[in-house]
Amino acid sequence: MTQGTRDSLQRQRLAGWAVPALLGGWVLGTAWQVQQAALWPPAAYAGLAGAALVVAVLGLRQARERPHRAVAGWLIVAACAAAGAAFAVAGVRAGAMQAQALDAALEGRDLQLLGVVSRMPQRGDAGWRFRFDVESARLDGAAVQVPPRLQLAWYGWPGRDGAAPAQEPLAIDLRAGDRWQFTVRLRAPHGNLNPHGFDYELWLWERGVRATGYVRAGPRDAAPRRLDRRVAHPVERARQSVRDAILAGADGKSADRQRFAGIVAALVTGDQNLIERADWDLFRVTGVAHLMSISGLHITMFAWLAVAVVGWVWRRSALWRAPSPLNPSLRVPAPHAALVGGVLLASGYAVFSGWGVPAQRTVLMLTTLVLLKLAGLRWPWWMSWLLACAVVLAVDPWAVLQPGFWLSFVAVGVLFAAGSDLVETGRRGLGGRLRQLLREQAVVTLALTPLSLILFGQASAVGLLANLMAIPWVTLVVTPLALLGVLWPPLWALAGAALTPLMALLRGLADWPLSSVSMAAAPLWLGLAAVTGGVLLALRWPWPLRAAGLPLLLPLLLWQPPRPAPGQFELLAADVGQGSAVIVRTTTRTLLYDAGPRYSLESDAGQRVLVPLLRALGERLELLVLSHRDGDHIGGARAIIASQPGAALLASIEPGHDLHGERPAMRCQAGQRWRWDGVEFEILHPAAESYARTRDANALSCVLRIRTPAGVAALLPGDIGVAQERALVAATDELRAELLLAPHHGSRTSSSAALLAAVQPRWALVQSGYRNRFGHPAPEVLARYQAHGVRVLESPRCGAMRWHSARPDALQCQRESAARYWHHRMP
Repeated sequence: MTQGTRDSLQRQRLAGWAVPALLGGWVLGTAWQVQQAALWPPAAYAGLAGAALVVAVLGLRQARERPHRAVAGWLIVAACAAAGAAFAVAGVRAGAMQAQALDAALEGRDLQLLGVVSRMPQRGDAGWRFRFDVESARLDGAAVQVPPRLQLAWYGWPGRDGAAPAQEPLAIDLRAGDRWQFTVRLRAPHGNLNPHGFDYELWLWERGVRATGYVRAGPRDAAPRRLDRRVAHPVERARQSVRDAILAGADGKSADRQRFAGIVAALVTGDQNLIERADWDLFRVTGVAHLMSISGLHITMFAWLAVAVVGWVWRRSALWRAPSPLNPSLRVPAPHAALVGGVLLASGYAVFSGWGVPAQRTVLMLTTLVLLKLAGLRWPWWMSWLLACAVVLAVDPWAVLQPGFWLSFVAVGVLFAAGSDLVETGRRGLGGRLRQLLREQAVVTLALTPLSLILFGQASAVGLLANLMAIPWVTLVVTPLALLGVLWPPLWALAGAALTPLMALLRGLADWPLSSVSMAAAPLWLGLAAVTGGVLLALRWPWPLRAAGLPLLLPLLLWQPPRPAPGQFELLAADVGQGSAVIVRTTTRTLLYDAGPRYSLESDAGQRVLVPLLRALGERLELLVLSHRDGDHIGGARAIIASQPGAALLASIEPGHDLHGERPAMRCQAGQRWRWDGVEFEILHPAAESYARTRDANALSCVLRIRTPAGVAALLPGDIGVAQERALVAATDELRAELLLAPHHGSRTSSSAALLAAVQPRWALVQSGYRNRFGHPAPEVLARYQAHGVRVLESPRCGAMRWHSARPDALQCQRESAARYWHHRMP
């Protein structure tokens, strides 16, 4: 073989591997960029992009001139160049997004906005929530700059300053596409930040929302005015009309009919808020939540079905109609028609169901794969999969951080690797398609169960059985009836009736012992190993090779998170907004002090923050302590009690309180003490006679002290005031503690000089809401702490706060340890 022939073969080999190297580099570069804690200056990203281009050009020239060099070296150069380019592109886009941030000087000011309701408003018990595209903004008559897209609420209760609304928002016909003039108060997009928790700020960032706020409609405010109707967003208007028609059809019917109408409306229009929380819990336990939400996996399955239906219709049209050049079925092969028609139908469904970010990603992925097929490129499945992944991340770099991205791509990748194909789906008969559906569901369940455990800390043990029955029923019966109801509304009632046997089946499966499996959040390497193991088990390989996946699963299943050593404890003050919730862990036991606030009639800190956090930490509560009955301390108690059946309840709530019906509570009083793993817990207040002297809930707060054998202590005083602080100091010989939970969230009625002198804390933790209406913590209280040499940390600035008795000088803030550039930073 001549040198020229060898060089030619080497060039072909290099070209064959260059595409996956470039695609893989782009994916890795994007994943790297979204880990940045802070953005670089624009010039740095421009320089990186230029360097990546130079490296790519020089590498390509060298590869052509010296193809005999090692192929691996050139491929690494190509991957690095693509990674640098992806990093720079994502960084530039992030910088442009960050430039739209709300000016801090405009937070909390009354702004007059003119704009259009750009998304179908969502109606709740408290009022409206809606997306608003701003056309102009004014402050005191002067034009100001605000972010172009806002997330607004129009509350039905008295405004945050106590003023009653001049108009009841739920009685107003708020519709997408209408132009309105509002008086609003805005704030930066600030959410609660907890370990393993939902990143609300990332959710807003990915949707282009750079400020949130609420409509001012009090008697002293200018009344909101609708200026024009139907000026834009016709699809959103149609979605809202369909949703309202579905719900109106169930008015006056039974409670079940109304519940099922909400599920039908969610399937058609994508308004997931219409599904009740109890039903969501049922869907999650049985592993069918993806069927009821317009997720990437849901759109993928709809596309698979659409391909089969279009292929079947196309073939029958060729038989039904006489041969003619005008017959398109004779000019377009059925497999191609099935692919195009399936993706178009899936795209139309995604658009009408809200065109959410997960649906956008999935449609883009499916379109990329179909274009590859139509172009006749017979790439290996993994190259097609990698191309679709790179294309999605080029459009939406932050998708790589979303669970739906991984669920969709792992599911599609496993189906391809296991031999499923969009084209072949359309060629099988009915029996073949049903067998394929069963097999695909088994493969996807096997591969995604480890991934679900990693992403959510929970997986359904009955998910395979539930999905085998639910997928055909929802995909072939419920969803088609719901969609066809747009043409003939009586079919909506039939779709709701079709949910009755499904819900009964799911409730029966949910009642099985161990129907749902939970585990603590594991390290990344364990998760990757477990997903690899699940994929190996799902592939069509010989069983000896597939069995190699089992050892990769075991480390994840056996994982136990580290716990404090005997005689030590760890304290985690969760970021729950304006409220209190503190998790205390010893070597073998866990206590929760307070359960956070209730955010609305539909959600609370227990359901949204604490239950997922406890699951991620792998905790089973031994004791729930509710300091007193105020809503910002017991708002999430019901969700906690329901999810922790073994937890005892210790509280100062009165005997007739509703929570006694959930679980009998033992009254807390001074002198109660117990020891866990060498750590002493003691109730210091209230005294037994205090219950007869006062009904003030704050004054009856349970004060808990936790102390190690070495004397390192933490003091959790609830909402006691100055009078109770003085009584506590007088009644307790030794009150010193390294850590103090600021009484009453830093209110000016607490944190007296006498208490600080007696406790002498190093740290004071303030659990409060961002820009809360109470002004917590009060400036004079912060000055008092500073005068005593106490370092104060606030949850809006810090997020969740973690402290360990073995390291009393150190305290970890979630907003520092998990900082990302889209997170809001208080001035």
